[in-house]
Amino acid sequence: MQKVIHSIKVGIALVLVSLLYLLDPLFEQVGENAMWAIMTIVVVFEFFAGATLSKGLLRGLGTILGGALGCLVGTLADELGKIGNAVAIGVFVFIFGAVVTYCRLIPSIKRKYDYGFMIFILTFNLVAVSGLRADKIIELARERLSTIGMGFAVCVFTSILIFPMWASDELHRLTSSKFDKLACCIEDCMKAYFSVVSEQESMPRISVGDCKSVLHSKSSDESLPSTPLQNIIKEPCKTVGLSLGLTMRELGKSIMNMQKCQAKVITVPQLQSIKLELIFLSSSSKLKGTANIESIAIANFLFILMEIVDKVETLAKEVEALGELAGFQPNANSLN
Repeated sequence: MQKVIHSIKVGIALVLVSLLYLLDPLFEQVGENAMWAIMTIVVVFEFFAGATLSKGLLRGLGTILGGALGCLVGTLADELGKIGNAVAIGVFVFIFGAVVTYCRLIPSIKRKYDYGFMIFILTFNLVAVSGLRADKIIELARERLSTIGMGFAVCVFTSILIFPMWASDELHRLTSSKFDKLACCIEDCMKAYFSVVSEQESMPRISVGDCKSVLHSKSSDESLPSTPLQNIIKEPCKTVGLSLGLTMRELGKSIMNMQKCQAKVITVPQLQSIKLELIFLSSSSKLKGTANIESIAIANFLFILMEIVDKVETLAKEVEALGELAGFQPNANSLN
């Protein structure tokens, strides 16, 4: 639905800016420069309102700086005669083009301001190399800047006033939903580890061959994972998985509802109690009394489960710190 809304908003913005062409009074004011307003809609309008504002401001700053320097270079070069004009323009285009391109390769600049630097290069070259006189260069820059401003205004109007979508809301939703996904993952792992494969078979006929297959099935049966040792840890580990899943869901709910969680008071002691239970389970005499591949695998499973408990404890502390930093409201219902 958000994608549909965004598409409709872009369509509305394009219709509004097309009025600069379709209505004669407006076309007489801006002329062919109305195309710059349409281009602004196409390249600036982003899915989130904040991204649209950021990109529009970068385009405006790049256009203003590039146009101003282009006008200055054009004005200075116009005083040097025909040959001097060409040489000066070439030198300035090379210097600014090389320096700005190098700046665009710097990671911190490329990540945040790459679009603004690109518009600066484009505008500077269009204005400086246009070959017009100084007064016409200033007029050209003014007209293009005004039409870009119109396109940006239309973008802001449709993006903010018509069902605005903010990246912070999407980040909020995605962050809280990840806790539920992790909870489901923990529960599914518990279920898969302790699941027993059962096959529904029809009643076999009594025959000598069937009896022989039963008598000789001991070696093949022993090669499969046996269940007695798993049964020892099955119920405690399933309880741990349910507790971890509940804790993760409560943490995600606290972020979604913007309520503080009492991690240090309630959640962390519960998780430490779970970890002690797992340590006691791994040191069980029944597990230590059998030194085979299965017991090693179960010990490894319990160790991984304890690592998961540690990670959930770290997440709980981070969520509590996030609530303090963001000023979440106190949660009346504490974590269970």
